[in-house]
Amino acid sequence: SKMTVKAVKMPCTAPNVYTKVPDGGWGWTIAFAFFFVEALTYGIIKSFGVFFNDLMESFDETNSRISWIISICVFVQTFTAPLSTVLSNRFGHRFVVMAGGVLISTGMVTASFARNVVDMYVTIGVISGLGYCLSFLPTVTILSQYFDKRRSLVTAVASTGECFAVFSFAPAITALKEQIGWRYSLLSVGVLQLSIVICGSLLRPIIIKEQEEVKAQPPEEPTETKYMLENEQTRTSIESIDSGVEITTSPSNVPGKTKAEPKSEEPKEHVQILVDNNSTPPEPKTKLLDFSVMRDYSFICYAFFGLFATLGFFAPSLYIIPLSLSLGIGKDHSAYILSAMAIAEVFGRISAGWVLNKKPIRKIYIELICVVLLSVALFAFPFASEFWGLMTCSIFFGFMLGTVAGTHIPLLAEDDVVGIAKMSSAAGVYVFIQSLAGLAGPPLAGVLVDTTQNYSSAFYSCAAGMVLGAVFLSLVRPCKAGLCHHQQQCAEESAAEVVPDLPDDFIEMDIGKAENSGKGCDGV
Repeated sequence: SKMTVKAVKMPCTAPNVYTKVPDGGWGWTIAFAFFFVEALTYGIIKSFGVFFNDLMESFDETNSRISWIISICVFVQTFTAPLSTVLSNRFGHRFVVMAGGVLISTGMVTASFARNVVDMYVTIGVISGLGYCLSFLPTVTILSQYFDKRRSLVTAVASTGECFAVFSFAPAITALKEQIGWRYSLLSVGVLQLSIVICGSLLRPIIIKEQEEVKAQPPEEPTETKYMLENEQTRTSIESIDSGVEITTSPSNVPGKTKAEPKSEEPKEHVQILVDNNSTPPEPKTKLLDFSVMRDYSFICYAFFGLFATLGFFAPSLYIIPLSLSLGIGKDHSAYILSAMAIAEVFGRISAGWVLNKKPIRKIYIELICVVLLSVALFAFPFASEFWGLMTCSIFFGFMLGTVAGTHIPLLAEDDVVGIAKMSSAAGVYVFIQSLAGLAGPPLAGVLVDTTQNYSSAFYSCAAGMVLGAVFLSLVRPCKAGLCHHQQQCAEESAAEVVPDLPDDFIEMDIGKAENSGKGCDGV
């Protein structure tokens, strides 16, 4: 039977307890924090292209070797995703995000004193890369837990922080470099990223009350608690000295509102108990990392989609400015192209969130359409030969990138993939699989550029990866539908094999009744 629990006032650092997913509440504060976390993580990564030419001149290195800085950063960020999941489940999202903010700032500030490109590999690639993982993934995970019906829209809007960062940081850093140089500009960025610690302090965990109920057998001789279980109409009262929590049966079972039940129905043999000895709800026991998602074929296909699609996420943002410079476009106009891409991405994210928020709609198919159009945008870049052509391609690419980048991780919470229950572990494994593409993508594009002496080859490699991603994404729904059909078929077969337990003398009793009935008829 359902229980009602008295609300307990808790300090601001304690978890938020709800009877169901709030679709708001403190979730709006989480969305606000996620906006700035996006801006100070992915926004900085995508704006790093403004430092490329400065680093090549200062360290006398090639495109491919400079590309390894962001490549290693993205690889570490995605490869350590399971570690982020484990730490979040063990120590909480707030602590992990705050620690990530410290690592990001430390790596970026130290990189401003780098003497060679190897120092940049360690500082930005490893130290800041680990911080990016610890900051981003727990924030987007806890945001998904606060919303249900509005999840797609809120996540998409909050993720626009990345776009606003690129729009504002690219011109600002370019202007700042002219005044104080690239080293002090990088130092300023590192100090700014320390504000992620403040964002992390706002992440209050959420507990849904129904998930805290534990089924337990009543003790034979309880000392502090009485259990009165006579039948389904009997009121159950629980008085606990330590907990201070009063539990009564639901209104449907309270005297005066009792409904007649068939006498043949047996009384319940268990009681649902919610224990609270410290005036705070106990935290449910969860696995630190659930690898059972790897047995789900739909998730495997979705993970391969993320693996190949990642090839097209970062390289265009890194190479759009070098491509524009190679076409004879000035530095200022090149920065404007990157900013226009960021603005278009804002509208893409909001549009995708608005569309996916509509009911009923199969969100996985909308995502597939966006991925196909994103592939077309990548193929269009090599055909641009002047400023306005490149601007048009950038705006189209930015819009389509926003529709995919802002939704591909939150879509893990949909039933077509794994569902909200396994969202945390699935996100860790999913981003971990992406790490291979994050490591290979930018250097592969850099090698192609150095070999062909043409920046268009970088965009072709990204487009090829996006096309492969679209193929695997198209298999997600068929795999999920096939798996569900198989499970339903197995359930029907197992149900057909179930034979009701009958007493040993069942047949004898019926035979005896039949004989007595026959004698009665003969006597008449």
